[in-house]
Amino acid sequence: MSILAQLEPSEVWMWFDEICKIPRPSKHEGKMINFLVDFGKSRNLETATDDAGNVVIKKPATARFAGKPTIILQSHIDMVCEKTADSCHNFECDPIEPRIDGDWVCANNTTLGADDGIGVATQLAILASESVEHPPIECLFTVDEETGLTGAFHLNPKMLSGKTLINLDSEDEGQIFIGCAGGVNTTALFSYTTQAIAESATAYTLEVTGLRGGHSGDDIHKGFGNANKILNRILWLAQKQIGLQLCAIDGGNLHNAIPRHATATIAVERKNCDALKQLVAKMSADIAQELKYTELELKINLTETALPASAIAESDTKCLLNAIYGCPNGPIAMSHALPGLVETSTNLASVKMKENNTIEIVTSQRSSILSARTDIANMVESVFAQAGATVEHSDGYPGWEPNPDSKILKTAVGSYKRLFGKDPEVKAIHAGLECGLFLEKIPGMDMISIGPTLRCVHSPSERIEIKTVKMFYDFLIDILKNS
Repeated sequence: MSILAQLEPSEVWMWFDEICKIPRPSKHEGKMINFLVDFGKSRNLETATDDAGNVVIKKPATARFAGKPTIILQSHIDMVCEKTADSCHNFECDPIEPRIDGDWVCANNTTLGADDGIGVATQLAILASESVEHPPIECLFTVDEETGLTGAFHLNPKMLSGKTLINLDSEDEGQIFIGCAGGVNTTALFSYTTQAIAESATAYTLEVTGLRGGHSGDDIHKGFGNANKILNRILWLAQKQIGLQLCAIDGGNLHNAIPRHATATIAVERKNCDALKQLVAKMSADIAQELKYTELELKINLTETALPASAIAESDTKCLLNAIYGCPNGPIAMSHALPGLVETSTNLASVKMKENNTIEIVTSQRSSILSARTDIANMVESVFAQAGATVEHSDGYPGWEPNPDSKILKTAVGSYKRLFGKDPEVKAIHAGLECGLFLEKIPGMDMISIGPTLRCVHSPSERIEIKTVKMFYDFLIDILKNS
């Protein structure tokens, strides 16, 4: 029996446990799509997919709610795939292993996938229930939310008839979200030449590990360390003060995750080895002091390694390190309209060596103001362009402008007060949600976003607070009953 079977509401945790068994990395959701289609058809529910792979399962109203307007329930089926450095987990074939840790459910050394597996499980529980009363519902399951919002971008709106949507992808119980930031990715591609490494050199691996990481929208203001920026800071100073040859560099993975790990291979003249060790030790102590309130597990290690065959040319190394150092990272502006909300931010997400002597740097920019989003993306472009890189921007995705007069919002606020005896917080979120794209596809859509409490999403520390799952489920059912 699953360890989750003891938790309430059992019907939600049962489906979440089933979802954990199904590999569903972004852009590889085929098994999950097949599972959903089989689920719908086996229950004689109208089930459809579009060319993007999105799935819609429709369930008629229960008797008392016949004739009521249709409600769309929406979540995404893909998950961020991050694991600890010592994990052998293969996200394309291995099941997620959930475990209970006090008041939370987390996973063994990987992301849990509660973002947004718990939303999917909640939809399945309602679709399978014979006791939950509701108006007509259309459960929309979108693909590839995490790496490009592909499902929302290419959604066929003809699959849906509803004009009211409840997004189940928020991460704080007691909060109702009515707006989100828009985003864009900016990618820089450096070309470099190589040079020989002096025979009198010694090679080292410089590694930054132990950072918390997290969501580049939700967590960008929390002062967490960025592994790419920390690594580059040390390399830049060592190159300036001691001289080094950069042989390899790698950091981060996903555009929407704050990078937790970064590594570089460098070579220095033997006479400078002690100076390098002293510099790294000094910088490690300084950075640990700066991040002592947020990054208690930070580790910066320098270890001798085999001498590589070649290094990046000195001039190209300087251009690369200068650009990464100068690239803005973190919150850029706070909202004046909604105190405490990050208005604009940027995340230096990944640095990867590619084929044909190229290095790809991926960054992501977010803002609730379109012109500000464009401005910070252009700022990032200017830094890398000045260093000689080729820079491109993705198409981006729109924000979702808050509507405080929303009908479904008023229903949700009433439900929350009735259930829990207090007012919910009504907020906007700096993270991107698919709602802005739904609004483009179906103008006039009335929307809110809700969810249980999740923490450290997009990292192996991802966890979901057990008690809030029942609160979330009861809340959603009450909204349906009163819509």
